[in-house]
This record gives sequence, structure tokens and C-alpha cells, in this order.
Amino acid sequence: MKKKKLIVLTTVLLLISFVFAACSQQTETAETKQTADYSKFTDEAKECLECHALETPGIVSAWDASAHAIGEVSCIDCHQVEPGSPMELKGIEDHEDLDVSLSMLVPANVCQECHEDQVEQFHASGHERAYLQMEAKESMQALMYYHEGQQNEELGGAPAETGCFQCHGSRIEVDETGHPTPDTYPASGIGNVYPNGEIGNCVVCHTRHSFSIAEARRPEACASCHLGPDHPDIEIYEASKHGQIYHSDGDNWVWDRAPGEWEPGDYTAPTCATCHMSGIGDLEMSHNITERLYWNLWAPLSKPRTEADVFDTYYGDGEKGRELMTQVCLNCHSSALVEGHFASSDKAVELYNQEYFLEADAMRTDLAEKGLLNDNPWKDEFEVVYYYLWHHEGRRARQGAIMAGADWAHWHGFFEIMQDIYKLEELYKERIETGAGN
Repeated sequence: MKKKKLIVLTTVLLLISFVFAACSQQTETAETKQTADYSKFTDEAKECLECHALETPGIVSAWDASAHAIGEVSCIDCHQVEPGSPMELKGIEDHEDLDVSLSMLVPANVCQECHEDQVEQFHASGHERAYLQMEAKESMQALMYYHEGQQNEELGGAPAETGCFQCHGSRIEVDETGHPTPDTYPASGIGNVYPNGEIGNCVVCHTRHSFSIAEARRPEACASCHLGPDHPDIEIYEASKHGQIYHSDGDNWVWDRAPGEWEPGDYTAPTCATCHMSGIGDLEMSHNITERLYWNLWAPLSKPRTEADVFDTYYGDGEKGRELMTQVCLNCHSSALVEGHFASSDKAVELYNQEYFLEADAMRTDLAEKGLLNDNPWKDEFEVVYYYLWHHEGRRARQGAIMAGADWAHWHGFFEIMQDIYKLEELYKERIETGAGN
């Protein structure tokens, strides 16, 4: 049996070698690409490769040319768990010959064994709370299951499973064999909570099994979550001058420079990673995406970040964040441009706060005290318009202003907030005069 497996493995590895040899003759980039030296892996690792090269060749192909493969990091190194782990696969016939315990699931603490600083920084960022914050919000749970799911006992979890979990993450559960349950997995969210209590899903940005740093530096890596009517960050970026330069010239940029060494010259405009994470100038690389932020731009009311608890709405050090982001900008722009940009964008945030959100919130509070709001907020026109004012149009105005997306700041932002506040004033006046709610 072992001899037969060895023959199959040798054949598979030869086929993979031929594929990569053929590819190396086709493009200049592939000529210098390294691949794994299979002779250096353990017998257990080779058994994994033997099976998966036949069953899931895409996985082996992606891994084969990755930094992990070249650095002799095998499947076992990431998927091995302690016997008795809550994530351990049990009773799987194909794994009976292996002398190690394995899991499908790979939380961030596994990556931390080699990438200690990056994972520590992740845990200190807003990404850490992505699922737990959603789980703790009664209003969010009611929206997903009670309203969107229509309390359907069999199907009601679909909005959460196909929507919210795919960005925020889920609390993954496993069945008696150690396989994750279909109502909690697959979840592509960055804040996955694993059966062992660990948090974090690194492959959201560094897609398995290539785990590419070049991929994570491209704005598309952020786009699967930071998009849409409530936080159209990728759309704002694409509409900005930065995004225009990226789309016209990005194919010529150097994307695979070593961590901390990716600098202007490798690119001619920043991506999301450049501003929020990359080492640039005197700044160190960081996986704490909150570190360089001044405002909270997603909350109903924007305030500078001042709180030390990662689960607080206004978590972070806003003053330090502004200093750090200014350093980023000064690598490419004059101080006059940077100061002028922040002066104008801060003004936009304050305008939203003072003339729109606080006015709308005061009317809503008054109606609530007078019993003039519907118990179901999604059947109440005032409540729906109020929600759109801060959660959709208000976020677009604020984020568009800060990230230099003029159309999003104006037409998709303040122009629509203006209509929201006028509608709320109308509804408020009518309810106060008639004493009737929705």
C-alpha cells in the first residue's frame, strides 16, 4: 500500500513539476518563480500532498509556488492540532494512516507562530471585534433573523450566513467528526471565532493557499467587504485620483517587495494597504488598521477616537492616528495639500454631525418620548429615513470627504442627506401636530 502511494505521489509531483516547467517558458515573471522542494518534507506532509494533488489540485497548485512552500512550511505545519482539540477531525477514513491530529480550520493564532507581530497588531485593531460586536448587538440580531429572516425556522439564518458572516465572520461550530457545520461555515469574515476560542481569519486578505503579500496590497483585497451603499470604500477609492492612477498604471507596479520595504517608487499612488498598514517613510508596517485613524466614520455620530477598549465604538488614539496618517501623506504630497485636505474633510464631518445627525436624533428622541414611533422600526418611515441618513448617506458623505472621493461626498452624500433631513422634518412636524405615529 505504501509503495503504491509512493508511486502515485512521485507521479503527481512529476506532473506538477512539468506544469511549472512549461509555465516558466511562457512568461518572463514565471522564469524566476521558485517552487517547493518536496524532498525536504516529512512523510506525513507528503501524504497530504499526494491526496490533495489528486482530490483538490487547485490547493496544491496555489501552495506550491507560495512563500510557505518555498520556506518548507507544509500542510501539517498549519493544520496539525493537539489530540483532543475541539477542532480535531475524527474518524475520517482517508486520515487513518496519519500519525497526527488535523483540523480543517486554521485560526490566526496558528499564523502567530511565525508572524507574531502581525497577529498581535491584528488583535489590537477594529478587525478583532468584527463578529463579536455584531453578535452583541440586539438590533443587528433582530434585523438578520427576525426581520430579514422572517422568523423562518428552517431558512431564517440565510441572510446572516450568506451576507453578514461573509464579512464580519461567524462563531464556527463543528459536528461530531470535527467538520464545521454548514450554518456557521464557510464564513469568509475577518472576525471568525473558532471552537477553541481564538479569533481572526488571515486568509480574508492573504487568500489560501498562496497567502500572497502582493494580493493583500491590492485594493481589491479589501473590496469584498468595504463596498456597497453603507461603506463604499472601494468605490470611493476608484473615484479618487489615487484610484485613477492605480487603474491606469497599477499593472506596472512592484507588488511583491518584502514586508516593510514597499515604498513610493514601487507604486505611484497609494492603495488601501499603503495608507492604513504599510511601512512607508519612517513608519513601521502594521496590521492594526485602526492605528492611523482620527475619526470614527461609521458610527451615527462621528467623534475622534479616544478609547482604549478595542470593543468601544470610539476605540483608538485619534490624535496619534492623525499624526501617523499625515506622515503617510507627506511621502507624496506637500504639507499645504495635506493640511488643506484634512481641514476641508474635517469640516464635512462636523457639518454632518451638527446640521444633520444631531438634528435628526433630537427629533427621533422627542417622538420616542411622546410614543409617536412604531414598535417595528422597519415599518416606520421616520425610523427608516433616519437610518439611511446616518448608516448610508451619512457614511458616504464622511468617508467620501476623508478619502477624496468627491462624487461620493457630494451627490451620493450630502445631496441625499439634505433630502433625508427635509423628509424627517416633514414627518416630525406632522406627528407632533396630529399626535399620531406611523
